[in-house]
Amino acid sequence: MELGRDVQIRMAAQLSEQSSRESLPSLLIQVPSQTIAGFDCVGRDNAAAPLDTVICIPAPATPPPAAPVPAYDDAQVPYALSLSMPASPSGFHLSQFRTASSVRRDEVPAVTKPAGQQAEVHSPRLLKQTRFHSQPILHASQQLNEGPRRADSTRDKRFDPFKTFSGRLERQLSNLRGHPIDLHSPDSNISEETDQVPATDRYFDALEGPELDTLRSTEVAVLPSDEKWPFLLRFPISAFGMVLGVSSQAILWKALATAPPTAFLHVSLTVAHVLWYVSLALMGLVSCIYLLKVVFYFEAVRREFYHPIRANFFFAPWIACLFLVQGAPLEMTEVHHGVWYLLMAPIFCLELKIYGQWMSGGQRRLSKVANPSNHLSIVGNFVGALLGAKMGLREGPIFFFAVGLAHYIVLFVTLYQRLPTNVTLPKELHPVFFLFVAAPSVASMAWAKINGKFDNGARVAYFIALFLYMSLAVRINFFRGFRFSLAWWAYTFPMTGASIATITYATEVTNLLTRTLSIGLSGIATVTVAGLLVTTMFHAFVLRDLFPNDVSIAITRRKPKFSKILAHFRSSSSDMKDLVLSVSKSSNCDSDSTTETDASVTKGKAEP
Repeated sequence: MELGRDVQIRMAAQLSEQSSRESLPSLLIQVPSQTIAGFDCVGRDNAAAPLDTVICIPAPATPPPAAPVPAYDDAQVPYALSLSMPASPSGFHLSQFRTASSVRRDEVPAVTKPAGQQAEVHSPRLLKQTRFHSQPILHASQQLNEGPRRADSTRDKRFDPFKTFSGRLERQLSNLRGHPIDLHSPDSNISEETDQVPATDRYFDALEGPELDTLRSTEVAVLPSDEKWPFLLRFPISAFGMVLGVSSQAILWKALATAPPTAFLHVSLTVAHVLWYVSLALMGLVSCIYLLKVVFYFEAVRREFYHPIRANFFFAPWIACLFLVQGAPLEMTEVHHGVWYLLMAPIFCLELKIYGQWMSGGQRRLSKVANPSNHLSIVGNFVGALLGAKMGLREGPIFFFAVGLAHYIVLFVTLYQRLPTNVTLPKELHPVFFLFVAAPSVASMAWAKINGKFDNGARVAYFIALFLYMSLAVRINFFRGFRFSLAWWAYTFPMTGASIATITYATEVTNLLTRTLSIGLSGIATVTVAGLLVTTMFHAFVLRDLFPNDVSIAITRRKPKFSKILAHFRSSSSDMKDLVLSVSKSSNCDSDSTTETDASVTKGKAEP
């Protein structure tokens, strides 16, 4: 009986103690501070106190001798506690605390056990799973929107639309990553302008100059004009003209060394071989660079192909290869016939495309796009016919000779009448008139090689070329006062072709006039190529402007709006900038701080 009364007294004492300390959770009273790593405890200043922590209950692992739990009054319990809240805002751990507290309250009326056993019972297993330290709570919006910064965030993306994938692959990857590109951003406008090639009318409307390589003042370029573009974007297809000029010189010096009319000059074949190896190395260098442009900036190459003048230069690499085979140190009969078919196949495919557009009409019909550079698409037929005849072929050379002759006659008449514009060519276009000489001079040699002799048909073609050459040579002022252009290299091989044709004619008709004419024309062609080579080296290594920004591929598909034209005029006019700056400064001096802020905003808008 006494034992039962003892238990009731203890239970009543515990209930009264719990009710007097409702503000302190029972879980914190029962949990020893040593069992939770990192739990903050506050020591007592009184040294005589038996405890050095707020709550001191022996650990359950090594239970001390049984001792009654001391009772504390509200005045004696120090409530200086530091709680470590969980970083998760879900409230899951708070529910765990509530569950543990409710379990403790349900177990309070139970029979009192020794202290070691009591600590073991009232230490919930959840406490080992809820050891958290104080951490800053991150907002969910920041976690969703703020991802790792990409390495290409600072990369200039204005040139991406001209790359091989035209920016479409990057837009698809961005959409898959959950970061769609803004359709109204400047980059999207640029990609929209370059997704489609401009029509032929846009090239004539937006560009001017000798090769349509200068942007008109009323146009706005897609790419930035105030900085230098990547090298591959600035490397044009007209660079193959350098190979045409050097390789034709190798053929000329080979003819000077082997032809009977010039045998008295005692020209060594070493000069021809050196020029041939130089042209071969130059061909490899230019081809590798342009192949890289095809790989990395195919959209720019596609725009060059639809350019009214650049399209003709796509014949230049194959014509240069024909020149290299013809000027090789080996005899022409030793060259395999498959080489000729391999080189003429791309020329034939290009002719099907270009000549079909000339004949079928549309925006690229001959009467609309005719210009002197179209002779490059004609010369390939005669050069191929000449090489095939030297290699012993017959049907193939006659076929290409006939195709070239038919289209040369049509082009010759069209260019004489100037049907596309009916205006005089600008001064910078005067050197291209030498392309009139290239086709008939090479055609005369091709026909002579096909027939085996320099007959009347070959003489007719040669005399046409000689007359056109002389009609240009007597007009000295016609070729003065124009700027340098890399495309001039394509205009030097017609002089070389006329010199080689003259040497071939002098072989049939040998006299003092033909010999003098052969030496004179050969000297003019050599000096022209040498002068052009020096000029090219000067612009490449001294002025470093051999490859300027190729604005001819950076035009918009549509005519720019008036607002864009006005912004372009403002950015290009220094007087307008000075006027805006002066007005802004005067307004800043006469206004207060609020007005100064508005004026600065207005100034930023006025200056594009």
